[in-house]
Amino acid sequence: MTSAAVPDHPWLLPGSLAGAAGRSRRTTRDWLVDSLCFLLGLGWVLLVTADAAAPDPEFATPLPQRWMVPVDALLGLVCCVLLWVRRRWPLGLAVVTLPLTAFSLASAVPLLIIYFTVVVHRRTAVALGITAAGLVTNFFFSYLRPDPHLPYWVATVWGVVLSLSVLAWGMFVRARRQLVVSLRERAERAEAEQQLRVTQARHLERTRIAREMHDVLAHRISLLSLHAGALEFRPDAAPEEVARAAGVIRDSAHAALQDLREVIGVLRAETAAEEDPERPQPTLGDLPALIEESRSAGVRVSVRDVVTAAEQVPVAAGRSVYRIVQEGLTNARKHAAGAAVTVDVGGGPGDGLTVEIRNRWPVGSVTGPEIPGAGTGLVGIAERVSLAGGRLEHGRDDSGDFRLTAWLPWPA
Repeated sequence: MTSAAVPDHPWLLPGSLAGAAGRSRRTTRDWLVDSLCFLLGLGWVLLVTADAAAPDPEFATPLPQRWMVPVDALLGLVCCVLLWVRRRWPLGLAVVTLPLTAFSLASAVPLLIIYFTVVVHRRTAVALGITAAGLVTNFFFSYLRPDPHLPYWVATVWGVVLSLSVLAWGMFVRARRQLVVSLRERAERAEAEQQLRVTQARHLERTRIAREMHDVLAHRISLLSLHAGALEFRPDAAPEEVARAAGVIRDSAHAALQDLREVIGVLRAETAAEEDPERPQPTLGDLPALIEESRSAGVRVSVRDVVTAAEQVPVAAGRSVYRIVQEGLTNARKHAAGAAVTVDVGGGPGDGLTVEIRNRWPVGSVTGPEIPGAGTGLVGIAERVSLAGGRLEHGRDDSGDFRLTAWLPWPA
């Protein structure tokens, strides 16, 4: 079977070739349809043969043509057998049996079924070519097998009408099957795209959670390291100070473990949860608590808050300001221990939100163990600000201070 005979879509040909081996897979529906076609063709052969051999002189075939009756019946039976393989070679069978349409009446129904198969499963140009050839042989059929009740031209016209009707029916079936295939492919593609969107959303959510985990854990662990270092370098501290530092260490460790447990639980989940598994995210209103937490750890923090209409700050912008300040305080504890930190927050509707964290540049080497870090905190903050449509700057300024400043949009 050549490549030109392969259908446009495998489903258009129920008995199409299966794989490279070229073996057809016939379904139960195919067996039922093929059996019905065979029985129709066989019944037509028997009916035509019985009519041709009838004793009634009005319907009997003339004696000079009596030899055509068994030959025509044999050809009809052969065409009925060929119906079982028409799915594999529809075009080849149509071409080989085309001459029979010029004189064989017993083969009419099997040949029409083969012709219908070509129209359904082959290109329109091929179907029109077979139709044109069949219309030519139709003129010879009416001459070689004249109808005793109809004139030549009337019988010829009926043959043309029959051929065109089969052509129209086959093209309708083909168009309907192509439409069903197109709708099925569209549905499968939509389902695949939906699954891809879900996967991407899950990946983005896990990335966001990982970024939140870094911000939160880095802040809490830096507090743990700061208090533990104080206890290490001040073994003679008053019992009240030791107890207070131990309490802060215990609370920070407990909160860090709880945050880590929640994040790991989300990342291990195979499917996205319908509810948000996280605790309420911080907002601009939680900024004073963050400052007090750092002050309780011994960090000297001064705050200047000049935000107008703070209750109207967008939730996403407020959360970003909180994370920026959190990252700035964490970096100050890690890289400039003991330095004073100033936090300025300002802005209003239409002007945007501005946040600046400033601390003195550390002098000399770090006294005590260095707090470990991944070095991606500012990268995550920069990404957060960029996604929000803002600007971020950080580095050493002309006065020698380390400055972290960001601007976030706040629509009027």
